[in-house]
Amino acid sequence: MKIARALISVSDKTGIAALARALESQGVDIISTGGTADLLKKEKIPVREISSFTAFPEVLEGRVKTLHPRVHGGLLYKRGNEKHEAEARECGFEPIDLVVVNLYPFEATIAKPDVTLAEAIENIDIGGPSMIRSAAKNYESVTVVVDPADYDAVLENIRDNNGGTTLKLRERLAIKAFIRTGEYDRAIGNFLNREQTTDASFSLSLPLVTRLRYGENPHQTAALYGDFDKHFEKLHGKELSFNNILDISAATNLIAEFEEPTVAILKHTNPCGVGSDVDLPKAWNKAFATDKQAPFGGIIICNRPLTEALAKMISEIFSEVIIAPDFEPEARSVLQKKKNLRLIRLATSMTSARPAVDIRSVCGGVLVQDADIAEEATRNIVTKRRPTKTELKAMLFGWRVVKHVKSNAIVYAKADRTLGIGAGQMSRIDASRIAIWKAKEAGLLLKGSAVASDAFFPFPDGLIAAAEAGATCAIQPGGSVRDDEVIAAANERNMAMLFTGIRHFRH
Repeated sequence: MKIARALISVSDKTGIAALARALESQGVDIISTGGTADLLKKEKIPVREISSFTAFPEVLEGRVKTLHPRVHGGLLYKRGNEKHEAEARECGFEPIDLVVVNLYPFEATIAKPDVTLAEAIENIDIGGPSMIRSAAKNYESVTVVVDPADYDAVLENIRDNNGGTTLKLRERLAIKAFIRTGEYDRAIGNFLNREQTTDASFSLSLPLVTRLRYGENPHQTAALYGDFDKHFEKLHGKELSFNNILDISAATNLIAEFEEPTVAILKHTNPCGVGSDVDLPKAWNKAFATDKQAPFGGIIICNRPLTEALAKMISEIFSEVIIAPDFEPEARSVLQKKKNLRLIRLATSMTSARPAVDIRSVCGGVLVQDADIAEEATRNIVTKRRPTKTELKAMLFGWRVVKHVKSNAIVYAKADRTLGIGAGQMSRIDASRIAIWKAKEAGLLLKGSAVASDAFFPFPDGLIAAAEAGATCAIQPGGSVRDDEVIAAANERNMAMLFTGIRHFRH
């Protein structure tokens, strides 16, 4: 199908002048709109404005310009169909053979932290999706391009096919176009549903990143969707598994809590140990000392470029994945000697990599919630004794870690390190006992430590166990019907305790 006429209307103008110039050199009649037409004119590329093509002005501040029968008739009529051809001639429809359209940046607009509802609505494209869908429906005759990454392929196809495109290319681009408009509509619907708090349905469409060898277990098939590869770059090692990806995500969520230089070790998405120090090897020693058994085959993450000194220490144990913002060349040289070890560079910031929503499958549907990124604790002191500065630092350190431990969760901590972690128990007292036992196994003393609990202590027994183990202060959400009893138990033992008013339960 030889391309004689093209309609170009783009928000993202990357590469559009080069594309239009190449089309014009092949004798293609170019129609354009608004800012795109202005750009092409500045580039001295002959262009017809849409209003001259439709014989109707752009109105309502540009809201109505391509929503016109001459545009959609020129896209939709079936070439070679006698009835369609006759009606097109009668109505004055000129055929449009190529549509190059990308949409108002709605997704980028709503990603801004201070976006208003009115601003978001103004960035809902109407004419663009309409043209894309009309062109894509008639892909037997019309080529539709929605992604600047496809410009070169389209031009090459035109050059190789005497000024036209192949059906195979048009079909592929049409599928891509429908997927894009579907994603766009879902983004709008989900945003408005969230802003207006309506009872509309939830939908999600994500591009395939890669198919995985298997899922959580070898008999389960699996794939990764979204933009994971935008945030993480594998520098070395085997391909990532389903479980590796879960662990990488959990590790990134955890390390994003810390601004100071920090190293964390995780296993099965649970922290094994976390340590902070301006000297990364010292931070590693603090994290590793918490539990020297569980890290075997675990995940290690740090929030500073990984040094040679730290690499040598880490290389002494078997790890599945190591994550860092970067790796010194000498560190990579040390770690790449282990061919199966995956080295992952965090290509974006720790915080931007974190998901905004949490989605879980359940029988008959999915549960959708905001990600747990609540602001810092309110620090409501509920005991007679106020915490010292050192105790406060220890409590807040433990609070940042316990948020990422499966419930019921207990963490004993100092101001710069974890001492004992109890995860995933059916009772909170058992979680505390496990954390105490772990600290004892590691040879760590809990005297003077802080205890952090992800949810309230339902009975005084958990707090009493912490006090007997040596904890002098506690941080917890509060909210139990027995809060008074727990506070009284703390006062009897001269403990300082904070209520945060925020629960970090991880079911």
